[in-house]
Formats: sequence, C-alpha cells, structure tokens
Amino acid sequence: MQRAGRLVSGLKMKNVGLSSEELAGAAWPAAVGKRLAARTGPVRLYGAKLVVEVEDAIWQRQLLTLTSQILPKLKAILGPGIVEHLEFRIGVPRREPQRAVVADERADGIEDPIFQLLYLTSRTRSERLAEERKRKIA
Repeated sequence: MQRAGRLVSGLKMKNVGLSSEELAGAAWPAAVGKRLAARTGPVRLYGAKLVVEVEDAIWQRQLLTLTSQILPKLKAILGPGIVEHLEFRIGVPRREPQRAVVADERADGIEDPIFQLLYLTSRTRSERLAEERKRKIA
C-alpha cells in the first residue's frame, strides 16, 4: 500500500479542481505525520506562505526548528511553487461543548453550589442514558 503523500504527489494537481490552499491542507498530514498533524493544522495559504495553527508557544518554537525538514516534504508532495514558507501561529484554545444544566426542584435543597452542579450534571447524564436505552428497546 502506498503512502498518501506519494499518491498525492503522483496526481496531476491542475486537473483535480482543488485550490492550492486545499492541496496544502491535504498534504500537511502526509508531510508531518499523524501525531503532529493531530496537534497542528494549516489555517490559510497566503501566496506561497502556509500559516499553521499550533497549540502554544512551545509547539511554535519546536516547529520553527523543524521548518527545514517540513518544507522539503511539502514541496515533494505538492511540487514547487505552492508552499515556499511556513508560519506558525498560536491558536485560540478550544473548549469542549458544555451540556445545559436542567433545573430540578430537588437541587434547590443542596446549599453547596459545587455539589448542586454535580447533582444536576449527573442527573442530566443519567436521564440521557435512560432515553438512549428506551430508544434501543423501541
């Protein structure tokens, strides 16, 4: 089985109908590997400069030192002229979606706000699980 990078580089890119930005985004995981691609991501292609979002300043510094290894891989996959420079920017931290807390009269009797929140959260979770069980049975 061939690696994705070799398959992408073997294609005639002009006939695919993808923009240079889409090609660079698709080639990024092949150039840096799965583990690094999971923590980074191409954001935008300005001319021949690919802007990549990273988690923090430590990742930014480490990837700056790896630029001389990443760029040749990108050029080998995409061909010359699409990506000539890399810029690493620190991205905004992403939060997981929060579940809505449902009001419950029984929770009003709990004075500690943390225990009250824990009760309400566990209550909504157990209700969701009960609904899922009902759907599976029906």
